[in-house]
Amino acid sequence: MQAKVRGLAIVCIVILLLIAYFPTKATTQGIDVSARSAILMDETSGRVIYEVNAHEKRRIASITKIMTAILAIESGELDEIVTVSGNAAGTEGSSLYLKEGEKIKLEDLVYGLMLRSGNDAAVAIAEKVGGSFDGFVWMMNQKAEEIGMKNTNFSNPHGLDTTENHYSTAYDMALLTRYAMQNETYAKISGTKEHRAPNSTEGWDYVWKNKNRLLTQLYEYTTGGKTGYTKLAKRTLVTTATKKGHDLIAVTINAPDDWNDHIHMYESAFKAYKPTTVLQEGVLSNLNVKFYNKHVYIKNEFTYPLTKKEQEQVEVKIKLLKPKKEWDERERIPEIVGKAHIYLNGEKIGTRTIFYGQSQETFKQESFGASWLNWFQSVLGMKRYG
Repeated sequence: MQAKVRGLAIVCIVILLLIAYFPTKATTQGIDVSARSAILMDETSGRVIYEVNAHEKRRIASITKIMTAILAIESGELDEIVTVSGNAAGTEGSSLYLKEGEKIKLEDLVYGLMLRSGNDAAVAIAEKVGGSFDGFVWMMNQKAEEIGMKNTNFSNPHGLDTTENHYSTAYDMALLTRYAMQNETYAKISGTKEHRAPNSTEGWDYVWKNKNRLLTQLYEYTTGGKTGYTKLAKRTLVTTATKKGHDLIAVTINAPDDWNDHIHMYESAFKAYKPTTVLQEGVLSNLNVKFYNKHVYIKNEFTYPLTKKEQEQVEVKIKLLKPKKEWDERERIPEIVGKAHIYLNGEKIGTRTIFYGQSQETFKQESFGASWLNWFQSVLGMKRYG
């Protein structure tokens, strides 16, 4: 009997070891992906639609260069000329084949970085923008902290496996991409299929074609992204896609079938979710507090990706300050008089500040359709603004 138990235990241990050793397909909400870590995020709201091991720290290879690119762009030095150092020209791995002493515009280096994944470009950018390689790495980690990338540490600007202290997560890389896509220059470069740049040492121009096959060949809704690969990190990929006004971000890390992983995630989300305007900007009417009715407004609309079922589970609760006697004089009424709290199935998904006064002419006159009225509650006596 004991022998049988021992034999069964050995079999279980072997199975567990095999599962740990060989990558398995992860499943989330009906989607199969080859990636060990993956995430699909709504770019506008930041809602996570799908995720698999999204917070696990992993090597990330060249998707590191998203951070390098946005720092270069934000430096305000894109028009400046960079003299390529010997250190940059000698960087191993994927390369633009820059030469020591070559002069090239910083903007062109960013294009080469994003389209062709030039490691030499990454070092040249780091030395120019950060003043030194180490200075730029410090900037990368400062920006990561600013964005909220809590499980990320950068030790180089390119993603090569030169240290063990260079890692991130699928979630953090989605946060970074969401931040970067707010920059028009980054969005343009990330979505460029081909770029031509002058070569100061030869009689011909550089012509760089984007390695992101989702953008150039495979998926018509792709708007940008960055590829990556090292022996230790395996295939990594960040992409963005837009369909009918719905903007999404996909990240996969250690994904043998990353192109299809991204397409499957995108198609599933585009089919199931629709960006839904829960609160429009403009005047709030139909309130059950006469003092505020048609005298308060919301500056920014609140839009959130929802399934048809979820649209029936949204609730908006309005909390307003209790009017005071001295408010008979309109100038004494505070600018901020309340908050609109938005819930999905009981969980808060957002808030909007309520302002007193006349909204701008650009605002819409009604803040919600008749179908939303039953979801509003006015609660008086709020002591704080939320």
